[in-house]
Amino acid sequence: MEQLVPLLSVYLLIFVRVSSFFITMPLFSYRTIPAQHRIAFSAVISWVMYYSVEASAFDINGEYILLIMKEALVGLLIGFIAYMILSAVQIAGGLIDFQMGFAIANVIDPQTGAQSPLMGQYLYTFALLLLLTLNGHHLLLDGIFYSYKLIPIDQAWIPFGNEDMVDYVLKAFNSMFIVAFQMSIPVVATLFLVDVALGIVARTVPQLNIFVVGFPIKIAVSFIILFIVMGVMFAVMQKLFGMMLVTMRDLMNIIGGT
Repeated sequence: MEQLVPLLSVYLLIFVRVSSFFITMPLFSYRTIPAQHRIAFSAVISWVMYYSVEASAFDINGEYILLIMKEALVGLLIGFIAYMILSAVQIAGGLIDFQMGFAIANVIDPQTGAQSPLMGQYLYTFALLLLLTLNGHHLLLDGIFYSYKLIPIDQAWIPFGNEDMVDYVLKAFNSMFIVAFQMSIPVVATLFLVDVALGIVARTVPQLNIFVVGFPIKIAVSFIILFIVMGVMFAVMQKLFGMMLVTMRDLMNIIGGT
């Protein structure tokens, strides 16, 4: 039993980081995945990683409790930054929905349990399928695996007072909105021109009920433009995955002080 305690002290720290990472990261954090399965998967991954993490046994004391809290925060931060970058797809869908008139019809996001834009959830599903096709889920697991080289398991705490860390998260947040705007601009710009054309028709032909005619026209035009630019959107999503991995790595570098 005395020999088992040092082993469990290291394994518990690894398990806390991996399991907290699965709480916020894309795909693995879906509510449709049973919690028992996620816990079991985290336990297996942690057991595999245990043999590759260089760490000595820890004494169970107050410092060890701080290490557990730090590991949980590290996993949550890394998973959150990955989810934040990928949520650019949902934001782009929300901008498209607002112009299409679909903003009044929301669906339940299975990941967060909150209401999500209709087109946002549609594009986000495609993004997750593309992520699986490109083996991006393997890269996400590699990210949590190599995080121990950038953020040592015996590091005392996260440098929240480091202004570089706050500045980088804000820049990543800004980049997310820029990518979302770039993804949605073909449809949004086209619908703006459709609104201008409908406004001209409404002024020249007052007898025509523009509100009745406008909605189906905007929806039809939106789907035609989406069909045309879907390939470009997939290319942007692919670059978004690379941006997500780079952002995770840079954030781990800042937290680890490297």
